[in-house]
Amino acid sequence: MAKSCAVIGVGQTQYKTKRLDVSMAGLLREAARRALDDAGLTWKDIDAVVVGKAPDLFEGVVMPEIFLADALGATGKPMLRVHTAGSVGGSTAIVAANLIQSGVHDRVLTLAWEKQSESNATWALTVNGPFTTSLVVGAGGYFAPHIRAYMARAGAPDHIGTLVAVKDRQNALKNPYAHLKIPGISREMVESTPMLWEPIRYLETCPSSDGACAMVLASEDAAKKAPAPPAWVHGTSMRSEPMSFAGRDSVSPQGGKDAAADVYRQAGITDPRSELDCAEVYVPFSWYEPMWLENLGFCGDNEGWKLTEAGATALDGDIPWNASGGVLSSNPIGASGMIRFAEAALQVRGQAGDHQVDGARRALGHAYGGGAQFFAMWIVGSDKP
Repeated sequence: MAKSCAVIGVGQTQYKTKRLDVSMAGLLREAARRALDDAGLTWKDIDAVVVGKAPDLFEGVVMPEIFLADALGATGKPMLRVHTAGSVGGSTAIVAANLIQSGVHDRVLTLAWEKQSESNATWALTVNGPFTTSLVVGAGGYFAPHIRAYMARAGAPDHIGTLVAVKDRQNALKNPYAHLKIPGISREMVESTPMLWEPIRYLETCPSSDGACAMVLASEDAAKKAPAPPAWVHGTSMRSEPMSFAGRDSVSPQGGKDAAADVYRQAGITDPRSELDCAEVYVPFSWYEPMWLENLGFCGDNEGWKLTEAGATALDGDIPWNASGGVLSSNPIGASGMIRFAEAALQVRGQAGDHQVDGARRALGHAYGGGAQFFAMWIVGSDKP
């Protein structure tokens, strides 16, 4: 039987286009220090460190975890690096949780980050590799055809993506760490911005952010000593699939469905819409909200856009999604998945501040990466499972 694991500390940096005031090490220490303070711990109390980030090419620093060991108090301690493309923030947290659940460690510090201002992630994604052709389109160009395919098969009207963009950016105004804050955001404002990759407009896409997120995970005994209520891990799941194969459904990947089914089984959930109080889901382009509503089983096929249009995912809806503003508002790629996991934990701890969902007791954290081929999810709750 796996041992219980809890989130007892959460720390985030301010997410900005450029954090020129800190080095990469300074950025991580800022998030780590806040997580340790939240947990009432010092560097010496940590048994191991687990870090994750997107490809090294994004910043041009190879194996940064090696030079960061000193800054993260990992000298003489186990330190692991995780990488699963854009889902890495989530999978990093899951690896850290496994170290607790297996009984190997009592307190683990886990961090994820990106300092995109030191490189250009879009062009890093489109470099020619051996025997491959560069698409020279970036992530938006890759996913836009999937979105168009969803619109066609679901019969979704053109304005649904706009509704998501407005909702998440309104939520971001309540989040002190959010990168993009646009007072007065409206459908008219979003629809007036340039079309980047049809049907994705400028304000329907995520920004390029510098930032880091950290969490302290603890065993049951260690969690009892924490100064604030913990968020208990009720289930974790990771799945992956090839980017392309005969019959692959790129709109609703099987890997996402399987990961969701697994984490729901662990948490004893049969109806996520009614049994979860909120969700932090990886939505880098606005149309992925209705697409993931279906992929994650919150509704039937071709019904996701109807939930969005009806306001079900709004902060005052019956299943709020991305109360923090989500990836549309802050996107330090390597950390974006962990932010979803951490924000879910904050919700069930009652520590989400102005974007707190009233009465949140169980929440989903979700991340995806690559060509929608890597998935990581966890469910956390205010009660010990």
